[in-house]
Amino acid sequence: MSTAKALLKASFGLGSFLKPPMVEAHPRAVAAPHPVMVPIRSIGPRERSRIAQHLLALAPNDRYLRFGYAASDEQIQRYVDGLDFERDELFGIYNRRLDLIAMAHLAFAPPDQHTDCAEFGVSVAEHARGRGYGARLFERAVVVARNEGVGMLFIHALSENAAMLKIARNAGATVVRTGSESEAHLQLPAATFDSRMSEIALEHYAEVDFQLKTRAKQFWAFLAGLQEIRSGVRASRGR
Repeated sequence: MSTAKALLKASFGLGSFLKPPMVEAHPRAVAAPHPVMVPIRSIGPRERSRIAQHLLALAPNDRYLRFGYAASDEQIQRYVDGLDFERDELFGIYNRRLDLIAMAHLAFAPPDQHTDCAEFGVSVAEHARGRGYGARLFERAVVVARNEGVGMLFIHALSENAAMLKIARNAGATVVRTGSESEAHLQLPAATFDSRMSEIALEHYAEVDFQLKTRAKQFWAFLAGLQEIRSGVRASRGR
């Protein structure tokens, strides 16, 4: 963890996206005790099952807001199966059990279209809302989009999706409403040395955090198995 923190400190003078993502540890409390950092990790093709589990757990209304229609289990599975990890970027926030509790999809335009455009989509598990995860995922997507040469970032959302549109407006995006749908677009500055260093530092921090959580989960699983063995031995002695 110290290596990641050193990288963050070394990246002096970077934009606001490198400031620690501050969220409330207890959003329902009157005053949060301390802000915490939110590691956001790139998601690869090996984690399709986690992506599917996260999206399938969304309530019907949340699916409607995320996809713009009442997506069935089969439609969500087709979406997951069709993700292009070579072209697009996906990011996720994991809890201590390594459950994917929030994810973002940064979809780049196909080669035969405007390659300087990308689209952003996000979903957050119901129990993890109110902590600023959606906004932090958007900030991370902006960093990556800039570094990939994207000049315009789009968000297509239902007009009733107030949370998503608020994220866009707070970032300075222009929002145009057309009936039940809204479109937000944010013009991005060109990539800089700072933005590239930011992406490297943030990804490294998130990967270190993920590995620590993985080891902790394995350790607790080992202890749980050991406890089961001990319980079995005691039970056999009792008989």
